[in-house]
Amino acid sequence: MASPDLVTPWPSSSGYSFSGSLDIRLEEANPADILPALEVPTSSISYNCTIPKPPPLPCKTFTRTKYANTFLECCSVPKETVDTWDKLFNEGHGADVYVITEDESYVPAHSSILGAASPVLENLLQQTRIKNGMRYIKIPGVPYDAVRLFIRFLYSSCYEKEEMKKFVLHLLVLSHSYIVPALKRVCIYFLEQDWLTKENIVDVLQLARNCDAPRLSLLCVRRVVKDFKAISSTEGWKVMRRVSPALEQELLESVVEVDSKKEERLKKMEERKVYLQLNEAMEALLHICRDGCRTIGPRDKVLKGSQVACGFPACKGLETLVRHFSSCKTRVPGGCVHCKRMWQLLELHSRMCNEPDTCKVPLCRYFKEKMQQQCKKDETKWKLLVSKVVAARNRLGAFSGQRSGFI
Repeated sequence: MASPDLVTPWPSSSGYSFSGSLDIRLEEANPADILPALEVPTSSISYNCTIPKPPPLPCKTFTRTKYANTFLECCSVPKETVDTWDKLFNEGHGADVYVITEDESYVPAHSSILGAASPVLENLLQQTRIKNGMRYIKIPGVPYDAVRLFIRFLYSSCYEKEEMKKFVLHLLVLSHSYIVPALKRVCIYFLEQDWLTKENIVDVLQLARNCDAPRLSLLCVRRVVKDFKAISSTEGWKVMRRVSPALEQELLESVVEVDSKKEERLKKMEERKVYLQLNEAMEALLHICRDGCRTIGPRDKVLKGSQVACGFPACKGLETLVRHFSSCKTRVPGGCVHCKRMWQLLELHSRMCNEPDTCKVPLCRYFKEKMQQQCKKDETKWKLLVSKVVAARNRLGAFSGQRSGFI
């Protein structure tokens, strides 16, 4: 929202003259005289050398390990233990279970280890009859190598990186179906790190939802929203559209929601920028009319055109606007855009000023009296604008206070 576009006639009373209250000199400041606005202050406090030194800061007694680094190694147990369990798995000594795969191959295993690692497998083993001293369970729909890697992980929590990357989707399904949380975390980690592509992102999203992996699902949704144009043209998206139209509708709504939030955020940022500029203009206007700035200011001030630039960002632009406003001959309503803008700035100052009787800004008291005659609609617009500018000023002050506190 910009400042209200109000058309107001120029006051005819000689008591409200604008140019009569300011002293304007036709000089310009020398750019070589401009100095930095902020300087590092030098302290003049002398400290007593008899004051004892403070005790040293406590040292760190522990080091924190990031969660992600636990999966950088292929194993999370000592090497000796890994070798022992891998040997037991590879040799199959004392095995009492055959795990049948999709191609009718089998992997020998130990029922006690499978039951301890997976409650689902424990239940299956209890329901399976013993034939010739062996139990037989089948894991369908998964390649032999994936089943072997799955059983090996149950023994030693160990895996090969290349095999894990190759069968990560199969292992994610197995870890979820047979309730093996450790393997499920490893699979999710691999998928989150470097496995997702625009070709498989839709498939992984559907699998993550079926396997109760909310973090992975959220990551996939964010990837889809970020690169929607490329992902929506893949074969996986076309299959998903036929199989799960509800998921497609959900993803489209997510894309629209993100775009709407982005536009709304940009709009709020632009509005906040306008209100901050208006606040800077109010500060610069009060500075010019009360203290004077280089070649423009009140008549009771001695101006020095060679003085350094002031610290008000809007002072230079407002100074040009004031010079035009004081000498412009086209002051009829709607005649001069620059004069109309200056007129609105003066009225905005009057509505924000709490001392109209002693204020040195021209026409301040005039606008205070004029408020009594404005219609309710215009009054509401001005009150809303004033509240926005004041809120922007307070927000800027709070932010500056936080920065000074950190510094």
